Amino acid sequence: MKTKEIEIMGCINVPINTDTDYVIDKFIDFVEQNNLFFGGGYREIIDGHYVNEDGSLGENI
Repeated sequence: MKTKEIEIMGCINVPINTDTDYVIDKFIDFVEQNNLFFGGGYREIIDGHYVNEDGSLGENI
């Protein structure tokens, strides 16, 4: 089957106490349940800054 790719550029706005992994898991569940595929990554952003792996605020976006 011939396929195409759709690039998604955007952010999901959630309450500050929302677990990022929970949201990503829900997104991947949707993709897989519809026999689609997702390739890429994600970054957490708080107050206009990327969040580093250690939880500290990093680069301003």
